[in-house]
Amino acid sequence: MKTPDQAVSAALAGDAAELASWSVDLKHDCVTTDAAMARLFDMSPESAAQGPVSAYYAKLHPDDVIGHAADIRRAIASGEPYASTLRVRGADGRYRQVLARGEVLYDSSGEPERLRGVVLDITRELSTKAELRDSEERYRTLFEAIDEGVCIIEMLYDPSGKPCDYRFLEMNSAFVQHTGLTDAVGKTVLDMVPRHDRHWFETYGRVASTGEPVRFVNEAKAMNRWFDVYATRVGAADSRKVALLFADITGRKRAEAEAQRVAADLTAADRRKTDFLATLAHELRNPLAPLRSGLQVLRLSRGNPDATARVVDVMERQLGHMVELVDDLLDIARITRGQVALKQAQVDLKSVLDAAIETSLPMIDEHHHRLKVEVAGEALPLFADATRVMQVVNNLLNNAAKYTPRGGTIALVARRDGADAMISVADNGIGIAAESLQEVFGLFNQVGADCNRAHGGLGIGLSLLRSLVELHGGSVVADSAGAGHGSVFTVRLPLDAAAAAEAVLAVAAPAAQMHSVRVLVVDDNRDAADTLSALLELLGHSAQVANDGRAALGAVLDFCPQVVFLDIGMPGINGYDVARAIRNDRRLDQPLLVALTGWGGEADRRRTSDADFDLHLTKPVDLDAIEKMLRSV
Repeated sequence: MKTPDQAVSAALAGDAAELASWSVDLKHDCVTTDAAMARLFDMSPESAAQGPVSAYYAKLHPDDVIGHAADIRRAIASGEPYASTLRVRGADGRYRQVLARGEVLYDSSGEPERLRGVVLDITRELSTKAELRDSEERYRTLFEAIDEGVCIIEMLYDPSGKPCDYRFLEMNSAFVQHTGLTDAVGKTVLDMVPRHDRHWFETYGRVASTGEPVRFVNEAKAMNRWFDVYATRVGAADSRKVALLFADITGRKRAEAEAQRVAADLTAADRRKTDFLATLAHELRNPLAPLRSGLQVLRLSRGNPDATARVVDVMERQLGHMVELVDDLLDIARITRGQVALKQAQVDLKSVLDAAIETSLPMIDEHHHRLKVEVAGEALPLFADATRVMQVVNNLLNNAAKYTPRGGTIALVARRDGADAMISVADNGIGIAAESLQEVFGLFNQVGADCNRAHGGLGIGLSLLRSLVELHGGSVVADSAGAGHGSVFTVRLPLDAAAAAEAVLAVAAPAAQMHSVRVLVVDDNRDAADTLSALLELLGHSAQVANDGRAALGAVLDFCPQVVFLDIGMPGINGYDVARAIRNDRRLDQPLLVALTGWGGEADRRRTSDADFDLHLTKPVDLDAIEKMLRSV
């Protein structure tokens, strides 16, 4: 089977056989030709040998006669050769395409005497070119109509003959959509994706060398895409060209991965549910057994006060345990449905902690643990549901007691941390593996699940605890150095800002009456800003709050503060930028700028000084330092 190039060559060879020569005597209007000319113009050899020019014009397409005559006149006038493409009518009435070339010969006096030239039948050549054009157009139309990416690449090899890159030769419009690569023609893939995975070169190089097409799915990590690819060699055995038909299936792969993750989560959730139901049955049977036995003892020991008293104690204890289990189940169900309503009021955290310790102390003593309590001397007021906060602390203490080997140490610490009260419960018990730290607050997960459930429980306590803390606007985190190294659970609850300010004032009586100062407090932590503002107003000053840099600049113009407490680490316009903007504003009576930040190192103080702050105060704010500073204004 001939290739297109071979077909063109054959056509040209056939046309060469139809090359005719001719000569015209201009003075006598006489044409001399060869046999090939007679065949082309469908004339007898006799007529063609000595015929007039008009006999040949009669064989031309009417539309070509005038143009050809004009070409000859121009050639005679200029002395330059001419070439005309003409249509000649054959014996079958059809026109054939010919190319006529000629030149003018002159006599000794310089007058045009003769024309001579050749005529070439180019019908088959033009037909072949038209067919190739049509074929190319069909190919290009099909090429562009495919919605998958299509491209032709040329493999490139290193000196040792290993495929190391490939160059893009052509591609369809969908190529850009599937790869994200633009203007790729003539470029190599490493020009456009420098970290392209080597396995692509090896796969395509194998296709080019063996000629065996492949279909595969693989990831292009450097492009952050997955592709479904069909690759086949183009050309003969020594060709380095490979045609690729491919589709970007990244979305499908991600959907599959997500489906697998969801399936795994559902499987895990189903397993946890099964474990939970088994645990629930176990936990309910535990108190039911002594309750049933106790009833039998009461029947058999009528009139024995000592036996009755012992059994009643056991039954009350086991009934209490069952009530706790049911209460936890009801609480978690209500929280899941969003039906828990907190009964919030101003409470003292210290009194809540005392109640929680009192509740948990019997379990702690039962395991012979040592309890260390460290509570800050200052007031820690909360606006919270005291019962629920006590439930949170009680849960942490009970867990610490359960999961710490006999004779261990439990530490309860409570203190102020900025605008929050921080409560931590630490133990030297069984600890938590690093991979389980993020799972301990999940529903039906147990801290001691690796201990064959020796400590009991439904695995909902920590999930319930976290939900209760978050309902109060707080957070809880778990930390552990690993199995066998104990654990620490830290709860943060927002302090009641107004109550905190009043408490601070109650223990910090000013030494002398101060005059009123206009103070602007700028902090993106709203609680911290509101607390400081309330404190300043209780001290007799006029205070306003701004929670970001843009609001601060507006408040400086409107409020004209004498002092600006300015937080540094704010989103958007930070404290340094606000300070510089204030210093550069000539409309202002420059206020005293006080940097209020959690960063107190020497480098931090240098940065605030460079930004034209007057003072640098470190959080939490010391009341004496504020009073001393405001007296100087």
